[in-house]
Parts: sequence; structure tokens; C-alpha cells
Amino acid sequence: MPVVRAADAIVHEIHGARFLSHAAPAQGSVELSAWRAEMPAGTSSPVHTVSREEIFHLLQGTVEAVLDGRAETLSPGDTAIISPGVPVQIHNRGTGTAVAWVTTTTGLSVTLGDESVLTPPWAN
Repeated sequence: MPVVRAADAIVHEIHGARFLSHAAPAQGSVELSAWRAEMPAGTSSPVHTVSREEIFHLLQGTVEAVLDGRAETLSPGDTAIISPGVPVQIHNRGTGTAVAWVTTTTGLSVTLGDESVLTPPWAN
């Protein structure tokens, strides 16, 4: 059973956010990927869709999640279930860093608004 210590998480930075990978094939996971997402105040993700269901569980801060055009405010303990193909954008309109735990199945790809495709290393 692999154990990934907090200090051993693989850190990725993109679009102004940090993604700390704790479970992915590079760390011994076969089916699931999980990471800690950190969004500084004032940061927004680009509008995008995901190829696999994604679970976004907010641990700290407050964010606005826009799912298929509908804005929802998430507070610590709230979870957004993001369906494949549904446009999503996350905004941290707060004054501190928002932190979330995100889980999906391995093999996720992300299509950005300009139709470019990103294969996030923290989910593959």
C-alpha cells in the first residue's frame, strides 16, 4: 500500500493556482486521482469542461462555482459534483486562499474555452 506523505506531494502550478498531487499513477494509484487545489484570492479558473466526473470538496475559503451557467457559492464542507462535458469555472472572490480536495478517475482531460485540451499530470 503506497503512502504519500504531505511533503512528497507533487506540486504543479497553472492558471494562478497550485495543485498538489497526492494520488495519481506516478504515486501508485491505478484508478483514482486526488489532489489539493489552492486558489489565491482573486483567482479564477478558465472556463473548461472535464472528460470525467470530478468531485470538488471545499476545505477552506469561499468560492463561486459556475456550473453550466448557474453560479453557486461554496463554503467549507460543500461539494460540487462536476459532470463530464458541463462548462465549469471556479472563482475565489474572497480575501484568502481557497483550498479544495478534488478527486476523479485517472485519465481526466480538460477542454478549455479556446478548444485546447489539457491533460493534467496530477490526474494522469
